Amino acid sequence: MNLSSSFPILSKYTYLNTANSGILSTELAKWRTAHDQQFVEGGSEFKMAHSPLLETLRTNIADFFKAEVSNVFLTQNFSLGFNTLLDGLPKTEHFLLLNDEYPSVAYPITSRGFKHSYVDIDENLEDNILAAIEKNKPTVFAFSIVQYISGYRMNPEFIKKLKQTYPDLLLIADGTQFCGTTDFSFEDSGLDALCTSGYKWLLAGYGNGFILLSDQLKNHLYEDRKLAQLPSAPFVKGKKPLAFCFEPGHLDTLNFGSLNESLNMIRNVGISTIEQTTQALSQLARTQLHHRGLIPDYLAKQKYESTIMSLPLNQHMVDQLAEAKILCSPRGTGTRISFHFYNTEEDLQKLLAVLDGKKI
Repeated sequence: MNLSSSFPILSKYTYLNTANSGILSTELAKWRTAHDQQFVEGGSEFKMAHSPLLETLRTNIADFFKAEVSNVFLTQNFSLGFNTLLDGLPKTEHFLLLNDEYPSVAYPITSRGFKHSYVDIDENLEDNILAAIEKNKPTVFAFSIVQYISGYRMNPEFIKKLKQTYPDLLLIADGTQFCGTTDFSFEDSGLDALCTSGYKWLLAGYGNGFILLSDQLKNHLYEDRKLAQLPSAPFVKGKKPLAFCFEPGHLDTLNFGSLNESLNMIRNVGISTIEQTTQALSQLARTQLHHRGLIPDYLAKQKYESTIMSLPLNQHMVDQLAEAKILCSPRGTGTRISFHFYNTEEDLQKLLAVLDGKKI
């Protein structure tokens, strides 16, 4: 894959901002243009002919993330899917949340009146979680696999152990800052739900995402609706009860087709190659940034690292990064950077040069 021709923005900027928004490839842009041109020319005939694309995507997601096809639901973004999931849970659930969690995770829970308690994110996070479970007896633990500000990544071994130790505890994860960075098996993860948007690390543009469910959670959701008679219209024949909740109405073949194309592109690059490339670069970045006092010890020494880092920079340094055409984002009290497979060590060296006050 020719990165400069596939992602023209890389020739103009040092793009360290995938955690904010992934970038579209020229190949995906061509597919999207062709899709809409065919829609212009074919109208309803085109849409009818392309409806199987949604099932192709569902199968592609199940295969890519190692999940059951019947437990894959398409959703326009993480928030819509997550809110739909919450509405299917009994109001008696007690949630465990992480402090400073992504607002789209925490707010829908607290605003619905669910009982909830919090855990601090620090070097003792896993012990904090276990202590909170024993003390508060939550029924659901909802969390981001990768924290959107600090870049802290939940240890996958800890998640599995958590499920083994507390099998009745539902584990619901936001994977928006995770999916597309690592080879991942949902069936082996211990998770009961993985919800994600496709516009960040999956590079699929906006308006697409998905939810993966375990059988345990699937059987627990919308219990009050399971006895209701389903619509009998021919065009919804065979649609499952939960699909009426998670996939009401029409699904756009442009947006979901973009996700399918992006998954195919990631397959061609190789998710293992992506993981190895980004991990090597991120480890080097953490080491260099830790030496400069910009990364705390506990984040510099994680066994499983994310591709996101937050730096405590003053406004002058933020302005210097912008002047050097290094794209990043203000998040929390810091400046967030992130590395995907199209980033290089040259990008990192440019960042370090600006942080060290050198002219570039």
